[in-house]
Amino acid sequence: MAENVVERHLAVILFDGFELLDAFGPIEFFSAIPDVKIELVAQRSGPVRSAQGVEVIAELECGALNDPDIILVPGGMGTRTLAHDESFLSWLTDIGNRSEIVASVCTGSALLAAAGLLEGHRATSNKLAFEWASSFGDDISWEYQARWVHDGCRWTSSGVAAGMDMAATLIGHLFGRKVQTEVTKRIEYQPQTDSTTDPFVRFQGPR
Repeated sequence: MAENVVERHLAVILFDGFELLDAFGPIEFFSAIPDVKIELVAQRSGPVRSAQGVEVIAELECGALNDPDIILVPGGMGTRTLAHDESFLSWLTDIGNRSEIVASVCTGSALLAAAGLLEGHRATSNKLAFEWASSFGDDISWEYQARWVHDGCRWTSSGVAAGMDMAATLIGHLFGRKVQTEVTKRIEYQPQTDSTTDPFVRFQGPR
């Protein structure tokens, strides 16, 4: 890996009912960079059950998280409850405002929107839940046709696997194209590099 990589701190926010690939697709990418510290965070430390039934151990509870460079919020059915959890949203607003980069996969963007973290930004979400996700927020330009959307310090992606393309692009943004290429070669992944190439628009309408 390149010697000039700057150490970064990535916090992945977990909750009951999160989508495994939303979280662990990007984690696979970032874990290939030695200078990235990754922490799994939840409202309470300990086991967190994914939408697929697999339990993952969150190392930290929300209150113990120091200011990360990047926060990543996955989607999943658990977002439906958290989008109305004032305590969680208050914490998310605070930690998001103290992070350099705020990112989401799938319906994780609904949580960012509910926490006020997408105001004045462009964003996207999972097409199967797009109507619901885009109902949050007041001043957000929701883009239905997008593999992912990068707007300033906000990164949001469409459904599930799109998070890996966003993660690859984010790595290139932070660490340079050489590191991005090394990471994608190491895990034998060919990322979509054009965020506007979104074939799933043809197959799925807003719900």
